[in-house]
Amino acid sequence: MNHVTLGKSIQIYLADGSVTGIRHGEISNWTGQAIACPRARFPELREWSEAKRPGVYFLFGQNEESGQDAVYIGEAEIVLDRLSSHIKGTNGKEFWTELVIFTSKDDNLTKGHVRYLEARLVGLANAAGRHAIENSASPQLPALPRAARDAMEEFINGVRTLLGVLGHRVLEPLLVRTVETQHMATVATPLPMRNLPPPGTVGQDSSLRSQMFQLTVSNIIATAVRTDEGLVILANSEAAPIVQSSLSGSYRALRARLITSGVLVENGVKLKFARDQLFGSPSQAAAVVVGYSINGRDRWKTPSGTTYSDFEKGVAGSIDGNSLPLRLPTDL
Repeated sequence: MNHVTLGKSIQIYLADGSVTGIRHGEISNWTGQAIACPRARFPELREWSEAKRPGVYFLFGQNEESGQDAVYIGEAEIVLDRLSSHIKGTNGKEFWTELVIFTSKDDNLTKGHVRYLEARLVGLANAAGRHAIENSASPQLPALPRAARDAMEEFINGVRTLLGVLGHRVLEPLLVRTVETQHMATVATPLPMRNLPPPGTVGQDSSLRSQMFQLTVSNIIATAVRTDEGLVILANSEAAPIVQSSLSGSYRALRARLITSGVLVENGVKLKFARDQLFGSPSQAAAVVVGYSINGRDRWKTPSGTTYSDFEKGVAGSIDGNSLPLRLPTDL
């Protein structure tokens, strides 16, 4: 039986009609609710009874040292009171510029529930690897009865969905690992040859959103996966140890940030990716890997040798039924 992913109906209320102001979010048939608020508008939250309940909260900003997106995840029996202490600086939380609160519409969250949520959410954020986690330690997971634990896991699903809709993908893994991507993340080796679906079928196969590509230049090998957000270079992919003069200033700065934040680390005479890393374009990803300006659309290739550019042409062609043939290595 095929797995069917069901859609969700979400309502976002803009308190003053502004997309940058306070927003209230709900999901149909979900007991939770979210309030997103800029730091500058925090005093207005005192008018929201939804913020005066037990719940969890996220503080979003940037890490001052690395410039990386950062988050602090906390819990409280009265969320508004705990947030007030962060605003006053008594808890040393000065990095954040926006907060998102999650409470229950039916007042059924207890102290034990929110402690469980906090511990699980910190773990999920760490596993996703998108943000620097500003929590000084990972909270311990409290014991809950099985029914309560299952209910909180359902609550977490709603938290993840609404956070993404509100612009924060802190809980979303960069990619869902398959057996193949898990293997490729253990060592940098050439991808095995395998056939792609025939022309005309690429647009019908959702797995092609996560097509694997490889970049091989000199003795550098990097493996990446095409996702809905861009190109994710897998952990243990290699990178050149130095940059050349042709590398643009923006890519040079990005590479430096990746080194500072520990994404790119020394590995003998090369650098390697310590964890998966998302890039907005194949050329950006390729330039960071090789250390100079390069056309990534022509240099990233599938296991069968099709370039990133030709792969996308094949996908686009399938929309109107005029799919372009995906070239084999002998055609290159």
